[in-house]
Amino acid sequence: MMTKFTQLLAVVLITAITCISCKNDNAELLYPPDVCDTSNVTYSNTILPILRDNCYRCHAGNQTVAPFHLDSYADASLVALSGHMYGAITHSSGYNAMPKDSDKLSDCNIAKIKKWIDDGAPNN
Repeated sequence: MMTKFTQLLAVVLITAITCISCKNDNAELLYPPDVCDTSNVTYSNTILPILRDNCYRCHAGNQTVAPFHLDSYADASLVALSGHMYGAITHSSGYNAMPKDSDKLSDCNIAKIKKWIDDGAPNN
C-alpha cells in the first residue's frame, strides 16, 4: 500500500515528465501548414473540378447567365489563355471579380489555375 507521500511523489514526477517532454515541441512540426501541390495539375483532374464547383452555376448549360461558357475544355482554355480567367479569379483591376456573389477562390485553387495557364492550358 502506497503512503500519501509516495502517491504525491508519483503525481509530481508524472507532471514533471509530462511538462519536460512537451517543452521542445515545435508547433510547425506538429501542425504543418497546408501545402498546395501544383506539381501535377491537369485539366481533367484539377481544373475541371474547380470550374465545376465554382463557375458552372453561371458559366454552363443552355441557360447560362454569363456571356461565355466554361463547361467544355475548348471554352475554358480560350478564356484562360486570353488572360480573362486569371484576372477575374484574382479580382484584378479591370476584370469582373469571380466567382460572382461568392467568396474568392482559395489561394491554392488560384495557384493551380495559374499553373495550368502558365503551362499553356493543356487538355490533359
